[in-house]
Amino acid sequence: MWDRHRLRLLRELELRGTITAVAETLNYAPSSVSQQLARLETEVGMPLLEQDGRRLRLTAAGHRVARHAAQVMDLEEGVRGELARARPQAGTIRIATLETGARALLPFALTAVGARDPDVRIEASVVPPEHGLAELEARGFDLAMAEQYPGYSRPHSDRLHRETLGTDAMRLAVPAHSDIQTLADTRHVPWVMEPEGTAARRWAIQQCRVAGFEPDIRFHSADLGVHIHLIRAGHAVSLLPDLVWTTGAEGIRRIALSGPFHRELFTSVRHASAGHPAIMALREALRQAFLEVQSRRE
Repeated sequence: MWDRHRLRLLRELELRGTITAVAETLNYAPSSVSQQLARLETEVGMPLLEQDGRRLRLTAAGHRVARHAAQVMDLEEGVRGELARARPQAGTIRIATLETGARALLPFALTAVGARDPDVRIEASVVPPEHGLAELEARGFDLAMAEQYPGYSRPHSDRLHRETLGTDAMRLAVPAHSDIQTLADTRHVPWVMEPEGTAARRWAIQQCRVAGFEPDIRFHSADLGVHIHLIRAGHAVSLLPDLVWTTGAEGIRRIALSGPFHRELFTSVRHASAGHPAIMALREALRQAFLEVQSRRE
């Protein structure tokens, strides 16, 4: 019988690409990871890794065993969920959330789950959706709250189960004293946007190009609070989601734009844990939080 711990190391290597990344994630020495993988090769009886320049990569057999490892971990996770439904137990749920979800939805969800299951421990990290979804599949998180934009759907993994929370309007945010009325009016003013590589930035740039100009991006920040302060001070404009306005919009004018100016928010969990009672309760609490926020604006 192959060692489950070593199988996980192989699966982590398939997902993360390097021995160093696996070691950092699991808090091991790289030499220890290499030794355990060498032992797994002995157990399996055939090469699982091969040299590719200065790095190791999985052989065809290695990928096959890594898929088996993922199935083993999914099966165990599914059984744990079944046992929890039969007799709920205390546990920890690790959440990856985008910033606006942490601002507007997470406090409500924590209160709701705490009232229902006071022994459940919830840990949350504000991370980019790209990172949260990747770590969810790698079992670094148990639930990820993420976003996608019209024309920029995120890749679907057959190991992840996605549920839509709803749509969140994106509005042009400009200083209160500005004469700007349309997106095209911002062609000659500074912009603040999220960092390169994010879906939000790619979408915002595309909307500017559709309006006939290339945005003058002078400021870059994943913290939307920074966007708000720069706009309020008159130094920039931005496309911001409605969920960001949890503390008011004094000094800022928000302009509704025609067309697909919205984003879709969703939660994602591994299929194997989708039936776990605490995870189901958390997803429901997030849905209710989103509905509550939306109703306040109507």
